[in-house]
Amino acid sequence: MAGHSKWNNIKNRKGAQDAKRGKVFQKLSREIYMAAKSGGSDPSSNPSLRLVLDKARTANMPNDNIQRAIKKATSAGEGENYDEVVYEGYGPAGVAILVHALTDNRNRTSTNVRVAFNKNGGSLGESGSVSYMFDRKGYIVIEREGLDVDEDTMMLSVLEAGGDDIEASEEVFEIYTDPSAFTAVRDELEKEYTLAQAELTMVPQTLVTLSESDKEKLEKIVDILEDDDDVSEVFTSADM
Repeated sequence: MAGHSKWNNIKNRKGAQDAKRGKVFQKLSREIYMAAKSGGSDPSSNPSLRLVLDKARTANMPNDNIQRAIKKATSAGEGENYDEVVYEGYGPAGVAILVHALTDNRNRTSTNVRVAFNKNGGSLGESGSVSYMFDRKGYIVIEREGLDVDEDTMMLSVLEAGGDDIEASEEVFEIYTDPSAFTAVRDELEKEYTLAQAELTMVPQTLVTLSESDKEKLEKIVDILEDDDDVSEVFTSADM
């Protein structure tokens, strides 16, 4: 992972996502609903719910929206049923793309995803075709502005908390953990630092450098996918 700043990719996409805030909240409501429905409304005993609540608060989702989704999930009755689906494919220059979706209609979602790939220089692959190129990791970001901590001190904090790796840039410390240790590491670091980002994510093992024209094609695929109501997350192996 050395030399790769996931934080830069996050910042680059954040502006576009801010413009779609209503849609982002809609997707988060669905994730909250599913987590609360399957594991209960108490985040202290439902790790899945706590993770999505952290994501919702990072996105500045109003508490009323959060509570409405939890209440809906825990009210009597059948409610909605969603399936978690992963689509795998290739973008321009063979860049790997992973698409995580939460859908109540697999046919609709698979058609939309396939069209997004096929019409923009990509191709949808079989299950397992690119997932092996990514590692599941806990990912934590601590911004350096106003923080009087050097890289060695932060590395010590991360190792003591149970983290695996750290990358430092002028702006941030990026911390990676084993997925099973993510919650413990996050909670420990939160005692001492303010976290700008904390999530479970997919990290590409190898990055693909794209030409400007291929970057534009890939961004179009990702934009269309992220704009789909059923798509939760999109990961790529592109160095953006």
